[in-house]
Amino acid sequence: MIGKLNHVGVATPSIEASVRMYRDLLGATSATDKRALPDQGVWVAFVNLPNAQIELIEPLGEDSPIHAFLARNPKGGQHHVCFEVPDIFAARDEMRAKGATVLGTGEPRMGAHGVPVIFVHPKDMGGVLIELMQEPGATVGGHAS
Repeated sequence: MIGKLNHVGVATPSIEASVRMYRDLLGATSATDKRALPDQGVWVAFVNLPNAQIELIEPLGEDSPIHAFLARNPKGGQHHVCFEVPDIFAARDEMRAKGATVLGTGEPRMGAHGVPVIFVHPKDMGGVLIELMQEPGATVGGHAS
């Protein structure tokens, strides 16, 4: 079921400062523009790597779920790891059947890449928040993602 690593999510108090760090210290040469994802309560930008991306997430507004993470980790840090799956609904159902907790309503929601995603609780995943995302361009239930 699990596909390729798509990105590692990193919470940050400042996307701009994080992009500079990845550029100046690690030599990253490409990053997307910062954009708002109001439904998720975050700002997001991606640092493009040869084999994956770093997703930088910053709080958007007072109700952002990232505030609690940054309260525990004021400088930011790894928030989640995201893997692609061929069928997000089959992945959700398989996670539930195996006893894992799918966060939120359990219904896939639109992620930063414009494809459906779910999150699996860290308590079921060795302490790591796992995001599963529909493979970009895959057809699920007769609909292309």
